[in-house]
Amino acid sequence: MTLYFLVKYLHVLGAIVILGTGTGIAFFMLMAHRSGDAAFIARTATTVVIADMLFTLTAVLLQPVGGGVLMMLSSTSPTERWLMTSLGLYAVAGLFWVPVIFMQIEMRDLACEAAVRSEPLPPRYFALFRRWFLFGIPGFGSVMAILWLMIAKPF
Repeated sequence: MTLYFLVKYLHVLGAIVILGTGTGIAFFMLMAHRSGDAAFIARTATTVVIADMLFTLTAVLLQPVGGGVLMMLSSTSPTERWLMTSLGLYAVAGLFWVPVIFMQIEMRDLACEAAVRSEPLPPRYFALFRRWFLFGIPGFGSVMAILWLMIAKPF
């Protein structure tokens, strides 16, 4: 096994973690939200915040490192269009993902408070959920496009 193959494997694994965790988080948050049960939403959001910080954040921080090592090992120019496009999309994904973390934390806190008080979820929770959902579209879409660019290197 070569160093290049090992780094490439870890880089692809990181992409899988980002996509898999993102998909799972979106699914579980949506299902909890649809229940309307503040206690269930609070428990789910608590787990989601932990998963995002443990898995997604780790992979997001390591992806550029692995990509940089792959560039060096393969003599890939940083000015290749597919790579510059990928890096731009990575920035877009980050611009949408970082606020989502804070939205999830606030939604968790609002749901916890509603559950403890046996009250319905406040309007702020629903506003945050709508924004969270909308931010997921360009955030997740960017990651999907990056994956395609990594594989196809079309230009």
